[in-house]
Amino acid sequence: MQITMFYKIFILLFVASFSFSAYGRDKAAFVLYDNAGKKASYHKLLKKAKKSDVVLFGELHDNPIAHWLQLELTRDLHKTNRLILGAEMFEADNQKALDDYLSGRIDSAGLDSLARLWPNYKTDYAPLVDFARDHRVRFIASNIPKRFARLVHKNGGFAALDSLSNEEKSWIAPLPVHFDPELPGYRNMLTMMGGHGTPGMVKAQAIKDATMAHFILLNHKPGHVFLHFNGAYHSDDYEGIVFYLQHKNDSLRYMTITTVEQENIRHLEKQHRGRADFIICVDSDMTKTY
Repeated sequence: MQITMFYKIFILLFVASFSFSAYGRDKAAFVLYDNAGKKASYHKLLKKAKKSDVVLFGELHDNPIAHWLQLELTRDLHKTNRLILGAEMFEADNQKALDDYLSGRIDSAGLDSLARLWPNYKTDYAPLVDFARDHRVRFIASNIPKRFARLVHKNGGFAALDSLSNEEKSWIAPLPVHFDPELPGYRNMLTMMGGHGTPGMVKAQAIKDATMAHFILLNHKPGHVFLHFNGAYHSDDYEGIVFYLQHKNDSLRYMTITTVEQENIRHLEKQHRGRADFIICVDSDMTKTY
């Protein structure tokens, strides 16, 4: 009798677990795809990342799945590789404040008062910074100060940066900046935002890309993986930051990840194929972080 009852319980648990797994697959929050649009595993992504010199993780800033996977990838890479982190979300002139926090010289309140933190810092980026602090991993503030990018945007060109002091110029890519206006991503910006894209806006994007690439290469060390977090548009289609990285050093192994949203994630839509080495396809109904 006891054996029969045990068997029945076993069968019920098995069926229940199978049903839950099937239901979970039907309600998957995301699917990972490779460059060709074929389904890929996280293990495959991690394996390639471990062999890369620089990994650019392109996010949608309000997407919780991207932020969760950023932290998971950081943790997993740190288990086997020497790691350096960097992010668009920190401007280069805030590096000292960031370093002071990482070393324990200031607390989170001090960082909040000294650095220009993004509104979603506490939910989306603090876990990454705290991981770096707790594990003594370098974290690089890679972006140009926003006020300098605004100068390029409003004044229509890079010449607006010539008047910066030597200290201020140390927070941006070295001048003059190589610029290719024919890159598809930059051309597309002219038709984005309802046709309100301007040459100044494109050049502001380019100086951000060039500056992030500059600080990645400046701080990368042989034998390390530099994991960089940025908005997807900055590295999609192997342009933006990737263009400037390869222009300066085409001998390093670069890997890209991007994030897209679709109503149906069972198949990757054609316009998203080829955007990156790995594409995180998230259900468009996913809750936003802000």
